[in-house]
Amino acid sequence: MKTLVIVTHPSIETSVINKLWVEEMKKYPEKYTVHQLSKVYPDGNIDVEKEQKLVESHDNLVFQFPIYWFNCPPLLKKWIDDVLTYGWAYGSNGGDKFKNRKVALGVSAGIQKEDFSEGGKYKHKLEQILVPFEMTFLYCNAEYRSFFAFYGAESDPSASKLEKSTRDYLGFIDNL
Repeated sequence: MKTLVIVTHPSIETSVINKLWVEEMKKYPEKYTVHQLSKVYPDGNIDVEKEQKLVESHDNLVFQFPIYWFNCPPLLKKWIDDVLTYGWAYGSNGGDKFKNRKVALGVSAGIQKEDFSEGGKYKHKLEQILVPFEMTFLYCNAEYRSFFAFYGAESDPSASKLEKSTRDYLGFIDNL
């Protein structure tokens, strides 16, 4: 079954790596459903039932976003809050729609990997910053598969680095 990739980027048109990832995934519609929240919900009003049905129609789920103030963009946080409801994603009364579902993250970080370290500028690893996502998916009994990260997006990476990252990202998704 296809993988649902929920892309949330506040300005995908100006993105380098997230835009490239989306363009590459769209070449393989038999493998990936690319769902761009900012395009579907520019007003931020999420159709919860539609989103839940979309998730249910896929085995694997990837959330793709830039690290935004050491978190995700606000629209993705709203999606998580609105869509992952008690009685659907977790809890009683049939709340098992995330149970055993493979879930992962595809993130881009503007800064270098070294800055995300105990001795680095921001004193914490990216793994630590992403713990709330892992905990959310574990709470919903999903099978969290970690994350794929592209570092240094602000430093205008070379074409070869972008191409390699794109191949590696798609390989990560394919191996969920």
